[in-house]
Amino acid sequence: MPPVVSPGRFAARSVLVTGAVQGIGRAVADRVVREGGLVTVVDRADLIGAVADDLSALSPAGHRVVPVEADLETFEGAEASVRAALDAHGRIDVLINNVGGTIWARPYEEYSAEQIEAEVRRSLFPTLWMCRAVLPSMVAAGAGTIVNVSSVATRGVNRAPYAASKGGVNGLTSALALEAAPHGVRVVATAPGGTLAPERRVSRGGDARSDQEKAWYTQIVEQTVDSTVMGRYGTLHEQVAPICFLASEEASYITGSTLPVAGGDQG
Repeated sequence: MPPVVSPGRFAARSVLVTGAVQGIGRAVADRVVREGGLVTVVDRADLIGAVADDLSALSPAGHRVVPVEADLETFEGAEASVRAALDAHGRIDVLINNVGGTIWARPYEEYSAEQIEAEVRRSLFPTLWMCRAVLPSMVAAGAGTIVNVSSVATRGVNRAPYAASKGGVNGLTSALALEAAPHGVRVVATAPGGTLAPERRVSRGGDARSDQEKAWYTQIVEQTVDSTVMGRYGTLHEQVAPICFLASEEASYITGSTLPVAGGDQG
């Protein structure tokens, strides 16, 4: 249960959340459902159906959460996700792009070409594709909000390809905000820092195995904590709250901004 809930904040609003099986995406979907949203959840893991069932039980109005199993590293997956939300609710008021995350932790010279491409596909392309897929419906409606989940790891050790991908998300946010504003569409982002979360239900595929890989990952953790003013990791609820604020009408005069949510680390 989130420590703070704003009942009715997303009442009758169609909200699409990607990467919703676990972590920040799952927690965002939980809060939006509790606040009355008409929610569509997307993930490439087949657990998404069970997650949607669990979330549906939380809806104060009895709304059914719509699950979509799709690979958002492809435009076809993004189009299918948008189509499912439009079919279910007739519109998409809010898109929350949460897919991404470091796969490997290592100095840049230790990455293979294939690993670099995989990091960019994981942490940049899902946001690019989803923004492209959702924009026509939002432009046609003359309204909409896109919230991209970036990262302060644009300044971080042992994950340069991920940092470059999230830098791309920041650039997309600011550039697309300029294009979309005349159509009544806002584009914003948060940049989370280190975040405490339950053990992952689905691995990203780059789990540290050797002692050297574990040491490189430890360097990431140490640098993340040292970079914060508050000297600790954040919680899922501390990440969800600003995402939901930016997604809501309370933030109606904010666009093109990326908000660091990292205990004082500005990225």
